[in-house]
Amino acid sequence: MSVAIRGTRTGGLTLWVPLVALWLVWGSTYLGIAVIGTSMPPLIGNAARFLTAAAILGAALVITRGPRVLAVSMEQLRSTAIMGVALLGVGIGTLSLAERYVPSGIAALIVAVMPLYIIVFRLRAGDRPPARTLVGVAIGFAGLAAILLPGGTAPVSGSDADVVVWSAAILLSSFCWAYFSWRSVGYTLPRNPLVTTTYEMAFAGAALLGVGAVRGERAHLEQVQVDAWWAWAWLVAASLIGYTCYTWLLGHAPLSLTATYAYVNPVVAVILGFLILREPITRDVLLGVTVVVGGVALVVSGERRRRPIVLDEAPPQGPPDD
Repeated sequence: MSVAIRGTRTGGLTLWVPLVALWLVWGSTYLGIAVIGTSMPPLIGNAARFLTAAAILGAALVITRGPRVLAVSMEQLRSTAIMGVALLGVGIGTLSLAERYVPSGIAALIVAVMPLYIIVFRLRAGDRPPARTLVGVAIGFAGLAAILLPGGTAPVSGSDADVVVWSAAILLSSFCWAYFSWRSVGYTLPRNPLVTTTYEMAFAGAALLGVGAVRGERAHLEQVQVDAWWAWAWLVAASLIGYTCYTWLLGHAPLSLTATYAYVNPVVAVILGFLILREPITRDVLLGVTVVVGGVALVVSGERRRRPIVLDEAPPQGPPDD
């Protein structure tokens, strides 16, 4: 889980603009991943996205803070490599392959159960979360079971079996993300969270590039359609905007408010999938939105006085620069 950056509390538009931006930007990434997969190699496309975003963010840090800001120890470098590959590499890589068959809104709902895993890990470690949190976990997993039932989701392509298999793959990758997020408190990460983000994206991009090459993916630029290029450019921007807003909110907003992205993002993803990709909002989708998001909302509200829960593309943070 991430460690909050202490700072002053802010109100009004100064707070709500980055919060709404975080909702929309991270909620839109599921749509962007689905679009680039239509004509761009999914793993190589996302590798280029992370490498480009890491280069831009790293350059911005050097310009504003000086070259020494990127200086890290070997232990910190190893930790960011583990987190980058385990979270962004496995998580986004699996998602990019799965969204060839699984609608982007359904994929977002499956990923939304990630905070529930972390509560389970805490229970096994002997922690005792509030009763509201445990009720939210039970509700969320019930909604997840309904989503994963064979025939419950219309495939983007392929068969119902493809949807079930790749939905399960998203489930496993989300479990991996939650586990390493939970374990992140034991890793030595850079003190500056944006430096951590830069290295994590760089390592994730390198890992996805290697796996994509092994899978035989080739970047034939002349075959990439215009909408895929726009989606790719937006994903690069989303990485930069999302991380900046998230880091700022951790230092200026109540944790309970910042953590609302955990259940707002899948709703945004479902709406965008319906409006742009014409993904149907069926009874099963409505059930998933209601039950899964409701369960996650209970977990977040039950944890409001604890550390924030990592979800989507939020990297674990190091301790604050005091």
